[in-house]
This record gives sequence, C-alpha cells and structure tokens, in this order.
Amino acid sequence: MYFAALLARTEDGWEARETDLDDVETLADLTDLARAASAGEDTVLVFIEQEDAWFGVVRVDGEEDPRIYVSDAATAARSSYGEILLTDEMLGRDPEDLDEIVDLDGTEEGDADDLDDDVVPGPTEAHVPVGPLGDAELLSDFGMSDKELLALSGDGALTGEALGEIADSLGCADVLEAVR
Repeated sequence: MYFAALLARTEDGWEARETDLDDVETLADLTDLARAASAGEDTVLVFIEQEDAWFGVVRVDGEEDPRIYVSDAATAARSSYGEILLTDEMLGRDPEDLDEIVDLDGTEEGDADDLDDDVVPGPTEAHVPVGPLGDAELLSDFGMSDKELLALSGDGALTGEALGEIADSLGCADVLEAVR
C-alpha cells in the first residue's frame, strides 16, 4: 500500500493534500503534478511511502529541475512508483549502456539457459545501489539536515513514521496528518 501527499509551502505556511499517482508514469508527470499544486514559484514537496519499505521525497521549486531523495533505492526499484524516482541520471547510468547489456527478451547477453527459469533479471536490478540515494540536503533550508534525513533511512530505522518525522522537522506535521 502506498501513501502519497503534496505539501506546498505558501506565504501562510504549509498546505497538504493526499494525491493519487495512478496516472503518473514519469518523473516529468510527477513534477507537473507538483507544479500544479503550487501558486507560482512556491516550493512543493512530494512525499511517497510504501508500507515501511521505503520512502521518497521530491522537491520542486518553480521551474527548476526536481531534487530527489529515496530512502532505499534497491527496494524502491522494485516498486512502480519508486521506478519513477530512480532516473538514469540519479543512478549514474547511461541508458544506451543498458541496451548493450540486455537483450530484447530481457535476459543478459549470453546463454539464456544459464538463468533460473523463475528469475529473469531486469535491466535495473544490477545497477541500483542498496540504501539511500539522492540529494540528502534537499530539506536543509527547511530545518532538516542531511544527517537527520539519512538517519531515517538507516538499517532498521524505517518504522512507517519517517514521513511524519520529516514533516515534524519542517513544522508541518499537523497538515500532513490531516491528509493521512
């Protein structure tokens, strides 16, 4: 089960609303959704969480490129919403290199008989690091340091309350809880 919310920073403080990501297929779609939630150049944060497994924060400031943080990239890569956040640029890979490694049938170059019949590696599995990935400083100007954000992503630290702790640090826990 997923939870996703948009938090817009306005002159009057934070405003939050739960959002449906069913029609979001790319990071550009998610960025457009965030920009639509803002009046002008306000900062918008997108919080995405999957049942104690991983969380992601996307920060959109006006027309700037989005800044992304994911608590556990390898776990998020197995999620349709996580795949949206894990761009080739963020993972440090060239999409053309993946085309050379993976055949059209989804198997790596070589003899397909060498692979377990039940497991066919996807093009991302070997290229996604375990653990936090992205811009851990994306919330520092709102009062949450990179160390605090990374601590929420550490082994055993993710308890389902990470987004609540982030919102508390930003001073918007009440508005986030109102949309949960």
